[in-house]
Amino acid sequence: MKHLSLPLLLSVFIISCSTDPKEKTAETPTSGNPLFEGWYADPEGAVLDNQYWIFPTYSSEYEKQVFFDAFSSPDLVSWQKHEHVLDTSIIKWARQAMWAPSIIAKDSSYYLFFSANDVQQPGGPYWDEKDTINHYGGIGIAQASSPSGPYNDYLGKPLISVFQNGAQPIDQFVFKDVDGTYYIFYGGWKHCNMGILNDDFTGFTPWEDGSLFKEITPEGYVEGPFMFIRNSKYYLMWSEGGWTNGSYKVAYAMADKVTGPFERIGTILESDTTIATGAGHHSIINTPNTDTWYIVYHRRPIPNEGRDHRVTCIDSLYFNPDGTIKPVKMTFEGVAKNEFQ
Repeated sequence: MKHLSLPLLLSVFIISCSTDPKEKTAETPTSGNPLFEGWYADPEGAVLDNQYWIFPTYSSEYEKQVFFDAFSSPDLVSWQKHEHVLDTSIIKWARQAMWAPSIIAKDSSYYLFFSANDVQQPGGPYWDEKDTINHYGGIGIAQASSPSGPYNDYLGKPLISVFQNGAQPIDQFVFKDVDGTYYIFYGGWKHCNMGILNDDFTGFTPWEDGSLFKEITPEGYVEGPFMFIRNSKYYLMWSEGGWTNGSYKVAYAMADKVTGPFERIGTILESDTTIATGAGHHSIINTPNTDTWYIVYHRRPIPNEGRDHRVTCIDSLYFNPDGTIKPVKMTFEGVAKNEFQ
């Protein structure tokens, strides 16, 4: 057997060390953060039509925040932009500030719930008798036969237009339970309500006491509720702090049933001054038939260019053996490519 000389062995070692990381990077592309260009917030992630979808808020001044773009991906890495899937030319009662879209599929249709007009209540701290825009509005619904639209105004008016239990009608999320019941979770101003949607999403099925909305506000809640179920446990998540600054963060609770009670467990996503600040108003994506989970959220880049400078990002979500959620590590890399099967 012929022996290699020492210089030749060193050459082979150096070449192998220098090429392995490159090969690994090429084999495992990542999404990067932010996921796509532009200022976008409040992202709702979902799996629709065998693709990953994100419906975010266009983050701008209220008078410019009058449309929604959507993004789809087969693998979490490459994203296609679908421009203006919904805007105020379709939702004519929405005169400004459309935000916090929430998408769900039902009976071959797609229902896009949204907030509009920043509706206020008479006598409230932000009520302005002369500002008629926010005298009317709330939570609306658009409907389409495809996630990318075209959408129509499903009701022609808000589904919820007044404050109930102190909750401003904003930041809605629709959840389908294992028994097929559809619930809506919503609320700003530190109050969270839930209601049972009727079969055609035109109204609500009353609770046993005759009320339409049950308050389930956990400790620390501010806005942005989200729910998912894993291993028969219900996770209610929400945002705390102020959305205009670095105090924004995500907390959660767990329960054995959809109605709770929900006791705050802790915070899992918050500012990291080495990465970004103001991380919040999130959603969760689960790759179907797996235990692979992602958190989609917005955050404020450093340096930040103003109140509306928010971008949409994604990172992995992990659980402890007891089902509690591990703190999320924000990254610039994002998540690895995961082709939809």
